[in-house]
Amino acid sequence: MSLFITFEGVEGSGKTTQMEMLKEHLEWKGFHVVSTREPGGTELGEKIRGVLLNMEGQTIAPWSELLLYEVCRAQLVSEVIKPALLDKKIVLCDRFADSTIVYQGCVRGLNLEAIASLNEWVSQGVMPTITFIIDCQPEIGLKRALARIDTRPNGNKEDRFERENIEFHKRIRDGYLQLAKESPDRIKVINGNRDIPVIHKEICGILDTKFEAMGEK
Repeated sequence: MSLFITFEGVEGSGKTTQMEMLKEHLEWKGFHVVSTREPGGTELGEKIRGVLLNMEGQTIAPWSELLLYEVCRAQLVSEVIKPALLDKKIVLCDRFADSTIVYQGCVRGLNLEAIASLNEWVSQGVMPTITFIIDCQPEIGLKRALARIDTRPNGNKEDRFERENIEFHKRIRDGYLQLAKESPDRIKVINGNRDIPVIHKEICGILDTKFEAMGEK
């Protein structure tokens, strides 16, 4: 069975933790699972990730930022996501096209139609079956994210977005919630302010319902 599941949310929302837990759960149930991330997930993508998230005081034009993300996505779809789906595997991805719409469109102010067109081209028609937005207050998420950065080894900060002001992060959250209103069948908003096991249980319950509808146990 092929299924494409993405996780979205503000910085420090806990989406990566939930994705890792879901991978273990699905593998325990006997599914073949591939997990990846944006930006990154391929050799080229990881190199570009270093440019995008470790600017060290440099600036990047919004359109340049957008196009670098799209390059990462094009490579990831071609090299990882599409082959895995064709091989009937479940693919989990930490961020995907919704992040681009929110960060570069809703917040950076780039043309949403242009972003949607680029997303469609580079994704080769691949769209998430279901998207989980792990929702939490930006103040809480940012505190978590900054604490996490301080513990990273080898001086790997990846903190360009964490350095943005709180209004930036509030707009990110608003953008995600708006997307959820526009696509309620695909996008599920999960309250990320609860204990990690509680959040995991809700995600698993939603997927169990999805599997039943697809004729899978």
